Formats: sequence, C-alpha cells, structure tokens
Amino acid sequence: MAVWNVIGHTELGASATSVSFTSISASYDHLVLLSSARSDDAGVYDFMNFQVNGDTGTNYTRTALNTNSGTPNSVAGTGGSYWTYNYIPAAGALADTFGTCETWFIDYSNTSNYTQIMTRSGMSNNSTTDSQWGLRLSSGIWTSTAAINRVDVLCDSGSDDFVQYSTFTLYGINGAG
Repeated sequence: MAVWNVIGHTELGASATSVSFTSISASYDHLVLLSSARSDDAGVYDFMNFQVNGDTGTNYTRTALNTNSGTPNSVAGTGGSYWTYNYIPAAGALADTFGTCETWFIDYSNTSNYTQIMTRSGMSNNSTTDSQWGLRLSSGIWTSTAAINRVDVLCDSGSDDFVQYSTFTLYGINGAG
C-alpha cells in the first residue's frame, strides 16, 4: 500500500510568481505535487510550469495531449528551459474558479536514469467556447541524472502571478511500486 507523506504545503496569502519546495529528501520512491491554482493573466487561461534543482538550461522535454475544443490535439517539444504542462484559469475565466493539477515526478532520486514526469490538469470555465476550458495529459523527461532536491512551480510568462488562495502540496510517496 502506498504511503503519502506531506513534504510541504503552501496556500498563497497574496499573489506570487512562483512557489518553491526545497531541500527535498531522497528517501521517497516518487514525488507528487497536487495543486489548485489560478493566474492573474488577462486571458482566459494560463499555464503552470516547473523547473527542478534550479535548472534553467534546455534540459526539459514534453509531450501533451490537449482537449480545449471539439478536436483534441497534441504537442511535443525538446530543449525547453522548463516543463510547460498545466492549464489553469486566468482573470478572463469564470470568477473564483481554480484549475486542478496532479504531477508525478517518477523515481525522482534515481541517479541512473533521467527523471520522468507525468501530469494531468483541467480548468473549467462554465463555457463551451473553444479554448475557454481545457484538459491536458502530459509526460516529459528532465535530461539529467541528478536527484531532484528542489521543485519550482512557475506561473507562465514570468510576469503573471498565481492569485491568492492558490494551493500547492508536495507529497513523498513510498510503496507505490
């Protein structure tokens, strides 16, 4: 049976561009980040991004399956300076709605392999208009064999902020196989 250990929890009391979890122990099998977030970007949606260990180099790959219209689509990329994965509502979305996201950092402390990430996110908006709502399933690789000891959660574009009451909880998972 898997054991979920809370490593850290943050509920924003004010807007913030990023949230960081530091000094992460290597004593777990996997990490899971659960979040409920919203952005102050003027649009309908924004993205939640990740960097690990302060790495701003071009060491992140991604593949995503999106549905935010009547036609699902996919995107892929290599050489990114962060993982771009998660839809979150922005200021133009239905007031007071927050997007949900579950992100797994698989075998994050294994120094023999690259770290894999798997995430799913969704944002509702009380709308059937294309690109006014979204679901995303994603995966990616951090092309480093270093154990992850820091996770930075970033609001897209660098000038956008997560709004007050956005929450982020990082768990260490043991026994999940």
